[in-house]
Amino acid sequence: MARYTEAACRLCRREGEKLYLKGERCYTNKCSIGRRSYAPGEHGQARKKISEYGLQLREKQKLRRIYGILERQFAGYFTLAERKKGITGENLLQILESRLDNVVYRLGFAASRKEARQLVRHGHFQVNGKKVNIPSYLVKAGDVVAIKEGSLDSIKIKEILENAANHNIPEWLERDLENHSGKVKALPLREQIDVPVQEHLIVELYSR
Repeated sequence: MARYTEAACRLCRREGEKLYLKGERCYTNKCSIGRRSYAPGEHGQARKKISEYGLQLREKQKLRRIYGILERQFAGYFTLAERKKGITGENLLQILESRLDNVVYRLGFAASRKEARQLVRHGHFQVNGKKVNIPSYLVKAGDVVAIKEGSLDSIKIKEILENAANHNIPEWLERDLENHSGKVKALPLREQIDVPVQEHLIVELYSR
């Protein structure tokens, strides 16, 4: 599947805020948006008046980039969110948070969602005792996500586990570092999702 392969920092600069796409680097003075907070490109520093459509589009692009999702897949998630009971925008965020790569990241078993996606693809994780190597797999309340026993000897996994304790996890998850696992206590509510987006603008965009 196609993926964005250029500099992740350009995406943060385009949105005008940190999207925390590069893990630990985003918390250091190496973060490019701290030094160049304007948009990339020749006209990045020019003042532009943004239309209502432009605001809606930027929110959608921001959310896509935070979770590393391509346009067609994102549209599919929106359709799924519309069909569910409840508020469409909140349903959309809940679905995105339920992705396996995001849960791995939220549990502290990866420094970023991009790294989590790679680790899942390489078969390092199990869900309820079965190997799952699909980053877009949607977990459910009660599911247990664990690092595969055969992966514990990996140098990368050892490094991750050493730093995992420093990673705060959301209240809808429960982590067991001794058993290298985490449990989904419940799917997250909107107030438990710390993603800086105005999801109602995305709903308005798709309602045009």
